[in-house]
Amino acid sequence: MTKILFVCHGNICRSVMAEMLLKHMVDEVGRADDFYIDSCATSTEEIGNDIYPPAKRCLTAHGIPFTHHAARQITLADYERFDHIICMERYNLRNLPKITDKVRLLLNRDVADPWYTGDFETTYRDLVEGCEKIVNDIE
Repeated sequence: MTKILFVCHGNICRSVMAEMLLKHMVDEVGRADDFYIDSCATSTEEIGNDIYPPAKRCLTAHGIPFTHHAARQITLADYERFDHIICMERYNLRNLPKITDKVRLLLNRDVADPWYTGDFETTYRDLVEGCEKIVNDIE
């Protein structure tokens, strides 16, 4: 089983959207049982909070199912538990201890934070691009 952890600042927009999107994508190709997919934050600001409502609206608009979510902060145990730790931006990389080569960016550039931009569609398109690469790499 491949274990993938998505990371962003607060774990209420980008990382959890990527989690739900990738879960949907691997389910669509009949590979859901081959993966464990989760998400978390680098900060403590949103711990326990559900997916940000505009992020939920974006996922719904694209037919991506989601479940209740409680934001959490990354732990040292996550470094052992996950095969791939995928950050949304360079800022996230700087906030993580670089103790493994498992940590990388989703794309070769930052995924804009819709919390600040308000542009969930652009973020969604970036997440689709990154998640499609993951699915293609694992097929």
